[in-house]
Parts: sequence; structure tokens; C-alpha cells
Amino acid sequence: MFDNLSERLEGAFKQLKGEGRISEINVAATIKEIRRALVDADVNFKIAKEFTDKVKEKATGEKVINAISPGQLMVKIVKDELAALMGGEAAELDLSARPTIILIAGLQGSGKTTFSGKLANFLKTKKSLNPLLVAGDVYRPAAIDQLHVLGEQIKVPVYSDRENKNPVAIAKDALAKAKAEGNRVVIIDTAGRLAVDEQMMQEVADLKAALNPQEILFVVDSMTGQDAVNTAKAFNDRLDFTGVVLTKLDGDTRGGAALTIKYTVDKPIKFVSRGEKLDTLDVFHPERMAQRILGMGDITSLVERAQNQFDEASAKKLEKKIRQNKFDFEDFKDQLQQIKKMGNIKDLLGMIPGIGKAVKDLDISDDAFKGIEAMINSMTPYERNNPDAIDGSRRKRIAAGSGKDIQEVNAFMKQFEQMRQMMGAMGKMKGMGLPGMGLPMMGKR
Repeated sequence: MFDNLSERLEGAFKQLKGEGRISEINVAATIKEIRRALVDADVNFKIAKEFTDKVKEKATGEKVINAISPGQLMVKIVKDELAALMGGEAAELDLSARPTIILIAGLQGSGKTTFSGKLANFLKTKKSLNPLLVAGDVYRPAAIDQLHVLGEQIKVPVYSDRENKNPVAIAKDALAKAKAEGNRVVIIDTAGRLAVDEQMMQEVADLKAALNPQEILFVVDSMTGQDAVNTAKAFNDRLDFTGVVLTKLDGDTRGGAALTIKYTVDKPIKFVSRGEKLDTLDVFHPERMAQRILGMGDITSLVERAQNQFDEASAKKLEKKIRQNKFDFEDFKDQLQQIKKMGNIKDLLGMIPGIGKAVKDLDISDDAFKGIEAMINSMTPYERNNPDAIDGSRRKRIAAGSGKDIQEVNAFMKQFEQMRQMMGAMGKMKGMGLPGMGLPMMGKR
């Protein structure tokens, strides 16, 4: 995500390396490179120029001209301006109405239906609300089927009427059902087209007029760059939507849409979505995104994801076992499962400051733990609970059962023991830290 932009910006900051202060002369080359990097990331030239003019003005101001570390200062200025360009602060959903109506709009293929499922899951698990999903796409039976499948996966009811071809009537019937059954939020998935057209716009406008929704979220594929921004403007001119959702942020995106869509339509990015799993939806935090673009990592989001997976009771139980040096393979396997639920492994590592650049060219698959899990699954319950009892003959049997050679099993056992010793030492210190944070690199050589 934004790898090319991050590299280009890093190269721009190197223009100031070795300089004792920021001046009109030495900042010019840096500003020029920053502008080029933004344009290459599919940012409109006018916006890129306005952005770099602001950076230049702040960098050469009287308060910073005698800075001891001009390179670091420039990074901070760019970070602050990037965050401001993307909205400054996270924007919350308006959930005040009962029920709250959320209308989902966007082009076909942007990920509206998947996002609808993700949002329902988010509201159910993070906000403790009981949403109702509504299949409002009357043109694609597959969209209705997909929404029902998503609803079953997250245990959220879905309202649909395959015989009715009037989206407004369907939405009104769904709203009546929600009021009768006490659903707190109604999420309406609407039809999309391959391009902006009058029929689609009128249909969504009719839904807005009939329902008066508290939120109209425009879903856009972040990989389409400036096309996404232009489409957002067309929708906003007609609908005056309340927020933007960027999907496919884990793809090969240059970043132009994320950087400039707020500037263009003056509406906040409320969510970012990555992957197909229904728990891969995040509230958009402009400052955190700016930090990631500049290679600073995003520890806050990483901690939040960890906290969502590791409940307090389990953490205390695990801490007690670690303090008593009783951490075993069952515990280790549980930790692996929790980490996998946190998201893509490479994405998680990229949130750690300084790690993102190191792993950007590595092929770290989500299946990276399969070999380790195979070895643990080849152990008997006794062996999992008593790691020290695993001798040479047991290791041979584990190797045969997991399809690994004995050297791989020996290496894993050694790494596990080293990790157990490290965790034991950490457990004796105040503030042991989050469970599982050292696990992603297990099995790497």
C-alpha cells in the first residue's frame, strides 16, 4: 500500500541530508521531488502544487529556519499536511436516529455489497448494534445472493424481495420490518453500473428522497486513482453524500484517491476496506495513514487490532502461565489463531515503525503459519502440554506426521524454546506487553 509514494518521498527528504538548516535554496529540490512523487501517485497537479506550496511556506518560515535537523522537520511538516489533506481527524457515523438508515452507493465492482456486509459486522461487533441488511439491487440476482451469504456468515438478517423491482418500495418495506423487529441500523445496498448514468443516479436520488437517510456512503475502488475522485464528484454533486469508503486498499494502489478525494468533494473518508474477510474494515484515521505513507508505521492501529482479538481474561490466564514458565504448544497455537484474525501478516508488520520498508519486497503469505500449525497438530495432547518431553524419537514422528524433515522440526523446537525463555523474562517485568506480538517472525530463517 503506497509503497512507491513512500519511496519517492523518502528520496525527496534525502535532499536535505547533511544540511544544517532549511533555506529557500536547499528546500527547492525537496519540494520539487515531493510534487513529482504526488503527481506520480495520481494526485491532480493543481492539488499537488497547492500542497507543496503550503509545505514550502511552513518549512521556510522564521520559526523553523534554524532547525537543527531539517530532514526530520520536513518529514513532520509533510506528515501534518498529508493528514490535513486527507481530513485531519477521523469522522464518526451518525447513529443518533432509531433506526439509523445508511444508504450505500457506488459503481458496480467497487465493493458495495461486500462493504455492506463488513459494515454490518462492524456495527454488530464493535458497536453492539443489531443491523438489518437490505438487498436493494433489483438488477443483479447475484448481488442478492451474495448479501444473503454474507448475512449468514455474520449472523445478521437480510431483507430481500426478488419479485419486487422497485428499490424504493423494497427499502420502505425493509424499514417497516426493522422498526417492528427492533433493528437499530438499516443498511441498504443499492445497484451500481459500470459507469455513471442517469438511471442509476435517479434511482439513488429517489431512495434518498423517500428514506431521508442519516448516512449516504459512497464506496469507491481506491485502485482507480483519479477516476475514483472524478466519480466521487459526480455522485456528490447529485446526492450530497456524507462520507467516502475506500475499498481494495490492500491492492497495488498509487494513493491518489486516498490523498485527494476529501479535498475534491469536501466529504470525509469514513472507512477503509482491505481484502475479502468480513472483519477487515477500519475507521479511517488521516494522521495514521500519513504516518504509514512516510514509513513511520502505525502502532496505534496495531494495538487496537490486538486488543480486539485478545480478551482480558485470556490475557491474564496466559500471563500467569508465562510467569510460571508453563507456556506450551496449545497456548502457542491459540496465539497463532488470534494473530491470523488480526489481518494480513505483511500488513501487520508494515504497521511497526521501520519494518514496512524491510518487508515490502518479501513474499509473506497468509499461509506462512501452516507449516508450524502442521507440526503442532502432529503432536499428541500430552506433547503439546509438555514441550520438554519431546525427545528425538517424538520429533521424528512429528516430522513424518507434518510432512516436514527433522531439521525443520528441530529448528522450530529451538525457536519455540528461545521465545519461551524471552517471554518468561518479559513476564517477570512490569508491563509484560501484548500477547503474541513476537509471533509473526516465528519460523523465519
